[in-house]
Amino acid sequence: ASSRRAFELLRKKLDDLPEAFRAEAEEVLAAEKQILAQERRLLEQRSAAHKIRIHGDFHLGQALHTGRDFIFLDFEGEPARPLGERKLKRSALRDVAGMMRSFQYAAYSALWQPAMRQEDVPFLEKWADLWYREMSSTFLQSYLAATTDALFIPRNEADLRIALEADLLDKAVYEIGYELNHRPDWVVIPIRGIKHILKSG
Repeated sequence: ASSRRAFELLRKKLDDLPEAFRAEAEEVLAAEKQILAQERRLLEQRSAAHKIRIHGDFHLGQALHTGRDFIFLDFEGEPARPLGERKLKRSALRDVAGMMRSFQYAAYSALWQPAMRQEDVPFLEKWADLWYREMSSTFLQSYLAATTDALFIPRNEADLRIALEADLLDKAVYEIGYELNHRPDWVVIPIRGIKHILKSG
């Protein structure tokens, strides 16, 4: 239901988006059925992996380095989701997907600093995308290596791929709704994230 609402909001606000990435938003809207089908596929999946209590809104901004260790903040989940939904046990891969998505935000927020020359942004976007993909891949491989025998990780590679892709798409669609309501100029980040996920899948 929350994914459908995000798509409805994107459709409603399409004409208000900067012309520079309106066509990309239309591409994502055209893929709505494919994205929702992937989410349904995850719901129908019969994975043996255990569901657990998760952070629910895991990203770089929730990780604080104390100098000796990391502590994690704000375990209340995504603020735009209903409380009942946030309390449910979930796949641990939802938090993995959240962290992977945050690497794209880190890369793009660096490009949008006031000191950045606008004429340099199109060239640097390619490097930002490369950095985000490499960081996401490295994080995922490290996480899987550290949780090899964990009961909350799908044993089957196909199940793992289906679950992770669906969680990445769900997170990016959630981000579309969030950005349209709070930072419309940033909606290009989840839009491009969705395009990348679909292309990689």
